[in-house]
Amino acid sequence: MEKTDDINENFSKSSVHSDATNNEQEETDVQPSTSNSFSKTCIDLKTSGKNEKSPLISELDSESNIDDYIKVMVPKEKMAEKLAASRPYNYFLTCITSSPATHNEPLSITFQEIFDPSLGDLESSVQINFVVEENWLLGQYYFAGHIDKPLLILYGWLSGTLPSISEKHPQISAHFIKPSYEIGIHHTKMMLLAYKDGSMRVVVSTANLYEDDWHNRTQGLWISEKLDPLPHSSEKKFGESPTKFRNDLLIYLSCYKLPQLQPWLTRIRKTNFASVNVFLVTSIPGIYNQTSTGYPHGHGRIAYLLAKHSAKINNDSPVVAQASSLGNFGRNKQDWLCGEFLKSFCQGTKIDQLEENPELFIIYPSHNNVENSHDGLLGGGCLPYQNRVHKKQRWLNHFLYQWRADRRHRSQAMPHIKTYCRWRDNKLFWFILTSANLSKSGWGFMTAENKKRVIRNINYEAGVVFFPKFVTKTHYFSMDESDSSTLVFPLLYDIPLTKYTPEDNPFVIDVLST
Repeated sequence: MEKTDDINENFSKSSVHSDATNNEQEETDVQPSTSNSFSKTCIDLKTSGKNEKSPLISELDSESNIDDYIKVMVPKEKMAEKLAASRPYNYFLTCITSSPATHNEPLSITFQEIFDPSLGDLESSVQINFVVEENWLLGQYYFAGHIDKPLLILYGWLSGTLPSISEKHPQISAHFIKPSYEIGIHHTKMMLLAYKDGSMRVVVSTANLYEDDWHNRTQGLWISEKLDPLPHSSEKKFGESPTKFRNDLLIYLSCYKLPQLQPWLTRIRKTNFASVNVFLVTSIPGIYNQTSTGYPHGHGRIAYLLAKHSAKINNDSPVVAQASSLGNFGRNKQDWLCGEFLKSFCQGTKIDQLEENPELFIIYPSHNNVENSHDGLLGGGCLPYQNRVHKKQRWLNHFLYQWRADRRHRSQAMPHIKTYCRWRDNKLFWFILTSANLSKSGWGFMTAENKKRVIRNINYEAGVVFFPKFVTKTHYFSMDESDSSTLVFPLLYDIPLTKYTPEDNPFVIDVLST
């Protein structure tokens, strides 16, 4: 299950701390203090789930072990065709083990398909993530035929023997990433794949690297095209995408200051990213000033991109947020959620309609949604919202909508995916797939520093933004086949949305610790 992290509502430049008993805290995905008994329960549930533990990688000596790692088997050498058919969005959901209808869905994939030979002959790779289960991940590489190839792992949760993995597997290097703020987490989910022909690929995901996240949970992935190396004589600026994806990726990876990433930075600079049609949006822990291009990270970055690239939208188009964790927003909805967060995400609204914010719809599973999931209440292991927080903000129920995904065969597969978008009348104006939950830790918050208004980012996060202007060269994405102006964008939940009834309440993780 997702772990919880606490952030003090009165966070200041002189006070960075975590207190499991503080009443002004917010949770996203991790609680740094392992002394907290509730958090310990969450961690145990997250890494155990309903499945038996994967065998040790040293025990893998025959194909008889494959079912312990790969729950959904799909034909090999088909992923390149599947990726080509997904254009121009290149957006997938993960297969759901207990939902056979997803196994053959064109826009559903397994972890193994990311390494399908049809995509290229893998030379080396980087896995950037939060929770990494060593045996499961190495099992995936083993069955893909890549266990002996160089692998760099950056992870955010200390567990198992990852710190010493290179002693047994010298081709693998693992590095724990500790954010500069005690309450922050390394929450990014990203893959870099290098191929023997000199090309590479980038994958931005919402899934941790352990079995449960690839089993019965709804996850999302964006997979780039195969990115070819540039000719040796090319100028540095050549090969950038219209969205400046390469530049933003270099900025993000450089923040780690890891020598092991230097060869990758060099490779990226010499790679042609011109085919990339999405923006990379990130959060890096720190304090950031506004520049001529807005704030560089968090919701401030979203505000700039929406104002610059979104089609002008009527104010009756809601902002729809869907996440696997909700933060501590306080007793007043205007403090952050309907204040700075919504203000950033409603940029793009027609200027003459900006005086009033659009509606905010939040999709988060109700208790009944989870109870009826494939794994029963344990299906809520990835939903760490706590009862003590909800008691202080029951006004939130007014914004909440149930998890319904019958059309994509995932109503019983609880969502660990995080998406944000804005639509009206079957017209989708923009879409974000990201690791960032609906919280201050995920998106940052405004504060004062030396009498200047700055944004403070707590977590490492990464996501991609789809704008029709760059993806389909239109003003919006079609959401219904009756509109053939663009290929239908593959939304994951059912529309119209299903609002909470007066009897509904959001699922709270406390029920799994009693």
